[in-house]
Amino acid sequence: MPTTPFVLSGVTVVTGDQDGTSLVDQTVVVDSVGKIEAVGAASDVVAPRGYRRIDATGKYVVPGLINAHAHVFSDGKPLPAILTDPSLEGAVSAFFHGPFGRMIVKRRAKANLLTQLHTGVTTIRSVGDVGYEVASVRDDVAAGKFVGPRILASGPLLAVSGGHGAPMIALVSDNPWDARRNVRINLRHGVDVIKVAATGGVTDARTIGEAGRPQMSQEEMTAICEEAHNAGILVAAHAESLAGVKAALRAGVDTIEHGSEMDAEVIDLFGDNPRSLQGRSALIPTLMVALPLVKFGASVTGANDVVRANAVIVLDRIIAAVHAARDNGIAIGMGTDSALTYVTHYNTWREMDYVVRYGGLTPAHALHAATRSNARILGLDDVTGSIEPGKDADLVVLDGNPLDDFRAFTAPRMVVVRGRIIEAPKVTRFDDVDAALDTL
Repeated sequence: MPTTPFVLSGVTVVTGDQDGTSLVDQTVVVDSVGKIEAVGAASDVVAPRGYRRIDATGKYVVPGLINAHAHVFSDGKPLPAILTDPSLEGAVSAFFHGPFGRMIVKRRAKANLLTQLHTGVTTIRSVGDVGYEVASVRDDVAAGKFVGPRILASGPLLAVSGGHGAPMIALVSDNPWDARRNVRINLRHGVDVIKVAATGGVTDARTIGEAGRPQMSQEEMTAICEEAHNAGILVAAHAESLAGVKAALRAGVDTIEHGSEMDAEVIDLFGDNPRSLQGRSALIPTLMVALPLVKFGASVTGANDVVRANAVIVLDRIIAAVHAARDNGIAIGMGTDSALTYVTHYNTWREMDYVVRYGGLTPAHALHAATRSNARILGLDDVTGSIEPGKDADLVVLDGNPLDDFRAFTAPRMVVVRGRIIEAPKVTRFDDVDAALDTL
């Protein structure tokens, strides 16, 4: 679809490499199909005639952020008690899978995806949807109905009976062949990624220690990976214990979501995983989802004692995973677990901040994880993740250098997605949530 070609001049390009390279007084040229035509020193790049000229002197431009672990069925505020009451989960699930419920979740998905876009997230991978509402929004964007982010949709995750995410956002199976069937169902609905629940999780835990407890067998996950990889689709695994991570990697999953402490076998499998689609696997930590549950009381988050106790266990494991990945050269991406309690869609910058303060990454490494590394992990590095000629023009223009303070992303001057400019990005914020998170 044609776009208005433009020239962005006078900017400092923050490249997103692990060294924190910044190039001053640069010109970025974007053509009529939304591709980066040229980028270089202002003295070397000539602005083509007829292109719109945007003077961004003193501003900073970074690659569009990539959120590799997102949900979009809620806004990040604590869920109402009726939605978290175990005795009502069947009725709640039935409602949201009915005609009216599907309409609600698609409307929410669109709004939340656009919120992420307006804070600089130009590519979003969902990893657990109520149904196929995110795939539907993706198709609307592709059809030109509105300007939206690049979307990789998972559809419902795959879980075992009584497992994490079931029944609200999961298809359930209890043997390898039924697990294959569920992959085929999702593929038929046009998903871009498969998500499995290898272990129990925090938010729907019924007992202390359930988070991280292995749920899906290695044999079931192997069948899922084979089926997905035959279609060229990556598999993401929710895994929050050493045993769960190990079984998932042995099965061939491509990304470990959340993570845990590592032993020698796990470290080796991340770097050389013959069953995975790309021959290697990566870690997508999500500190944002656990920190508030651990640091705030139930009166703030609405989480019960069991959920908080599980969050304490999982937070320590995620932090251990980040340190181990950093120390062993394992590919680290960035994901927020948006939609869950206190994980809003406009606070992606906080995840980068947390992996610096809690995970020991440098700011440059954290930005790299959210841009170039995520692009490579998701197989998108030929189209996005960096500011280079031939790539899609996915850009964020900021008033300040994000490597000095990631809060620069709270008020982008401009967001560009595939060459389409959002001139004055705006989002609705939750002052009480932000005030609490600022105390962290």
